[in-house]
Amino acid sequence: MWTYEKTLQYPVKIKNPNPKLASLIVSQLGGPDGELAASMRYLNQRYAMPWGEVTGILTDVGTEELAHLEMVAAILYQLTRNVSEEEISKTPFAPYFVDHTTGIYPVAASGVPFDMKYVGIKGDVITDLNEDLAADATIS
Repeated sequence: MWTYEKTLQYPVKIKNPNPKLASLIVSQLGGPDGELAASMRYLNQRYAMPWGEVTGILTDVGTEELAHLEMVAAILYQLTRNVSEEEISKTPFAPYFVDHTTGIYPVAASGVPFDMKYVGIKGDVITDLNEDLAADATIS
């Protein structure tokens, strides 16, 4: 099992809200190549891995992705907290706000909710590791 220290590895302290920026960053939370997809990819691929060392690496990387998920969620919350509805209505964040206000919900910037269909898990070592490489190569 894991030990959770209840602190962010890299504390997030955003002083100025920016819902326009939040509308872009939300894909790093729930987009096809975001942190939620990454954590699910690694944590689920590890079961079919025939080598214990690689299973351990996939577990380590998957849990690290969960830490990234937490940091991105903190960024999103801080970018949108204490912003008036009027201010948000003038930004691309408005459609998200209608459904979730400032709650953290995993969606892509396009507004498509997170779905496991983004995550390739085939149970074949070479296929799964190639999926990992491809997914990490698309993150900018």
